Amino acid sequence: MYPILRRLKKEGWLSTYDEAYEGRNRRYYKITGLGREQLDRIRKNWQELKSATDTILEGNNE
Repeated sequence: MYPILRRLKKEGWLSTYDEAYEGRNRRYYKITGLGREQLDRIRKNWQELKSATDTILEGNNE
C-alpha cells in the first residue's frame, strides 16, 4: 500500500503531514485538489464503462 501512496503523492494527488502519537510519528494522507479532479475523472470513466457493460448484458444494445 505504501508504494502506491508514495506514487500518488509524487503525482501531486495526495499530500502528507506527520503528527506525534504516543511517542511516534504518524503520517496522514490527504487528497489534494488535483487528486480530487483525477478521482472525479476516474469515477466518470467508471460510470461510462459500467453503463455500457450493463447495456450489453441486458441486451439493450440497439
